[in-house]
Amino acid sequence: MRPKLFLPFLLAPFASRADVTLPALMTDNMVVQQKTNVALWGWAAPGEAVTVTVGWQKAPRKVVADKDGNWLVRVPTGKAGGPYTIKVQGNNQLTINNVLLGEVWLCSGQSNMNFPVTKRPNSGSYTGIINAAEVIPKANYPKIRMFTVVQKVADTPQRDVQGSWVVCSPETVGNFSAVAYFFGQEIHEKTGVPIGLIHSSWGGTPAESWTRKDVLERNPDFQPILTRYEQGLTQRPAYETALAAWKQEHDANPQATSPKPVEPLSATSNKSPYKLYNGMIKGLEPYTLRGVIWYQGENNAERAYQYRKLFPALIANWRQDWQQPNLPFYFVQIAPHRSQNPEIREAQLLTMQTVPHTGMAVITDAGDSLDIHPRNKQVVGHRLALWALSHEYGQTKLPYSGPIYEAMKVENDKVRLQFKYADGLQAQGGPLRRFTVAGPDSVFVPAQAQIEGRTVVVWSDKVKQPVAVRFGWSAAPMPNLYNGAGLPASPFRTDAWRTPTQGKN
Repeated sequence: MRPKLFLPFLLAPFASRADVTLPALMTDNMVVQQKTNVALWGWAAPGEAVTVTVGWQKAPRKVVADKDGNWLVRVPTGKAGGPYTIKVQGNNQLTINNVLLGEVWLCSGQSNMNFPVTKRPNSGSYTGIINAAEVIPKANYPKIRMFTVVQKVADTPQRDVQGSWVVCSPETVGNFSAVAYFFGQEIHEKTGVPIGLIHSSWGGTPAESWTRKDVLERNPDFQPILTRYEQGLTQRPAYETALAAWKQEHDANPQATSPKPVEPLSATSNKSPYKLYNGMIKGLEPYTLRGVIWYQGENNAERAYQYRKLFPALIANWRQDWQQPNLPFYFVQIAPHRSQNPEIREAQLLTMQTVPHTGMAVITDAGDSLDIHPRNKQVVGHRLALWALSHEYGQTKLPYSGPIYEAMKVENDKVRLQFKYADGLQAQGGPLRRFTVAGPDSVFVPAQAQIEGRTVVVWSDKVKQPVAVRFGWSAAPMPNLYNGAGLPASPFRTDAWRTPTQGKN
């Protein structure tokens, strides 16, 4: 709900000119980040004096709205607790109730982040999680608060979003992001602190839709993205003419075999560059966050080599905008599926290895080669939570990553592979699988593999001079190398040979 409005009767005729207003995030049931200085902001008449009083502090904060009517205060927060109230006084007074201090996470991406706990009517492959009937009745967590951003495409950066905070319950959890819920639930149960989850995602969207326009403009590698979009706008009339002719032909002759014209990007498409950043991210700033979880990449798979730079650019963009250079950013590696190439997983792996304060949940054992929306979202939320619990919440002895390839050494006709996070290496469900090896001819063949301590030895009788190894290097590999914590190894390759998406922009 929006904050309750208290306004003296005599001021009512002037309210339209002078009312203090607040962003959607500053409403009843909100969670404010604990143990930091949080941003609280809104709008008023230019030059209007605004006083912000928070329930966890005696001293109010005072500010004067600038010439454009914007105001912002920074307020220190203590340890988790509540509920509190926040009062904002200008020419009118607003009161926000049931406020908790806790941990705030932004949860974003495309359809697998958008995937809800329960099945939505007419949702196609959005079939609901596998254990919805068990999970929903138990989702009674009054200290978990959920905010879903209304989906919006915008040409220009928006100062606010649409949405409201709701208290997590069996009645409210069903339509919320399953990955975000399971992530927040585990952190709440392991730490006991209130959790605020801001969910902003949209199915079928590429990373560039969530990236600021000038970030794309400044990098020559991203120029084709903008060019393609601009060309799509000019091609729109020709496309609509061709589509009308195609429909007319097929209405007259249902057996016609002419292909349907390919639709170019439009100004209102959620796939357009920077439009979702404008409509669904910018309006969240500068709400103070503890971190971000991200599940996206499928729509960039055909340009996976470009994603090596695009994804880190998105992370840097958000960190810069929130003025949190070390903002934790934990993401999900794309699950096995027939439409996904191994290069997109490699781009994500490289991001984790090169961008500080990031982490990657590997889910090669939780995919569905025929369904790009695998229904086991609990394991996804759990593996993201492991990163956060270990790095943000002091549980430093908690294993959080499966084996990550580190180095190789050729030993005669075999290759020995070394890994990080390799305690208790094991093969689950039979001998190690999905290893291939190549010689100087760059031709990969299936290989045998054997665990020796913290290493894996790989070989093939067909390759006498091995120079490179690949693991899980296919669209839907389903490998079985794990560490002792039961966490799967990320797919990888030891070579740097040219791959199919290299050069695709």
